[in-house]
Amino acid sequence: MEFIWILFAFLCGFIARAIAMPPLIGYLLAGFLLNFMGMESSDSLTLLSDLGITLMLFTIGLKLNIKDLLKTDVWVSTLGHMVIWIVLCTLIFTGLSVLALGYFAELSLQTSALVGFALSFSSTVCIVKILEESGELKTRHGKLAVAILVMQDIVAVVFMVFATGKIPGIWATALIGLIFLKPIIGKLLEKVGHGELLPLMGFFLAFGGYELFSLVDIKGDLGALIVGVLLAGHAKSTELYKSLMSFKDLFLIGFFLSIGFTALPTVDMLAVAALLSIFIPIKAIFFFAIFTLLNLRARTAFLSSLILSNYSEFGLIVIALCTSLGWLSQDWLVILAIAVSFSFVITSILYRSAHTIYRNRQQLITRFEKKGKRKEGVFVMPNDADVLVIGMGRVGKGTYHSLVQLTDNRVWGIDADEDRIQKLKEEGFRVLFGDAEDFDLWKSLDLSNTRLVLIALPYIQDIINIQEQLKNANYQGKVAAIARYEDQVERLSQCGIDKIFNFYNEAGVGFAEESMLLIK
Repeated sequence: MEFIWILFAFLCGFIARAIAMPPLIGYLLAGFLLNFMGMESSDSLTLLSDLGITLMLFTIGLKLNIKDLLKTDVWVSTLGHMVIWIVLCTLIFTGLSVLALGYFAELSLQTSALVGFALSFSSTVCIVKILEESGELKTRHGKLAVAILVMQDIVAVVFMVFATGKIPGIWATALIGLIFLKPIIGKLLEKVGHGELLPLMGFFLAFGGYELFSLVDIKGDLGALIVGVLLAGHAKSTELYKSLMSFKDLFLIGFFLSIGFTALPTVDMLAVAALLSIFIPIKAIFFFAIFTLLNLRARTAFLSSLILSNYSEFGLIVIALCTSLGWLSQDWLVILAIAVSFSFVITSILYRSAHTIYRNRQQLITRFEKKGKRKEGVFVMPNDADVLVIGMGRVGKGTYHSLVQLTDNRVWGIDADEDRIQKLKEEGFRVLFGDAEDFDLWKSLDLSNTRLVLIALPYIQDIINIQEQLKNANYQGKVAAIARYEDQVERLSQCGIDKIFNFYNEAGVGFAEESMLLIK
């Protein structure tokens, strides 16, 4: 049975990738196909799904700055959007129930509000996956979206407590003691090295946090998230995050397959799910309006609202609870599962072209931006920026160090991670905070004195997008980039990049040349 699941997941994921769509859409389709063929879900698939969600929340915690949750942008937009959305859905669904239209006929005022509440969540699984694949998890809009997702999860946990009447035990207060364990866990993390013990410790911490919170009657997933947050900022948190990435992605396949096993839809269910999908643009518009009212840049508001405009797997949990309590029929769980699947497809397709849409509709989108733009929207290029390094991670940082000697310190760096930029400035680096895929950034920078741009980013689509932005900014200098695989070299050459360095090949050549100097 497990082989059949793996086979269908691989084939459908491969087909989705072949037509330039995220594999997760293929996994969703695989689940529905297996269900249609008469296959049944099992405890092992459920376990795989639960493991994937727990690991995902733990890895989110590793990248999360707790200060981001306390920002006005986050909690006001989260709660404000939820209230507006629930009121709108309640009014619409109540109106449809009065008309006795299909499945809406069974909804009361209370159950209409519950369905609206379930639809107010955005998908943590879908959004984090897309942000990771596009390399935008640490950008301004990426961090805002993740912080809102965490706030939504907290609201969901509170709802589950009140809906089930399951109050956390008295021992829940003892969880505060985790703060005192942080130094001990940090020291242990430093001692495990870089091999198989590192991801194993990640498993132990993620599932240990889950079990610890479950023991005191708090949702276990929240425990995995909080343990991850405790380790955020640790010297090895990034390495731990990368060591768990493949495991997390593999386990999450179980989640996407399990959605398809919920039930086989009827034509009426598909029609209701399609109707709910029509509301997705409205969800995006509400987010955009709130973000702009909070004085965010139009670009940040646009990208954040676009990626948050989907329905969530958490909504399925809410509806499942409502059906178990007899508040809704089982059919609504199927309808919402289909609507969630539709929303994943819509978000994946739209966000792939998000930067192009913003560039082509920039004047229209920025029309809603409040006057007195935030500091994050101001970009100034220093006159002595002869060489520009985009991406100040390990490769970019090493490149910067070498260029300082070669250019008489006429080199600057750019990175979209604000925390990283702050640390680099404290270390004496000449760096700027900015997203190199930002159309506004290149529009406002004077590149006349810049002769060379080096793109030190790991994601090929980011590199292609940045090269396109440089062309639009009429940049006349040379561009170099790195590639990890041979097929990426060909794609980057086609988009007009002057020099592509195969990361692994060039490292080997450099190692050989430097070593030969020892015997000359």
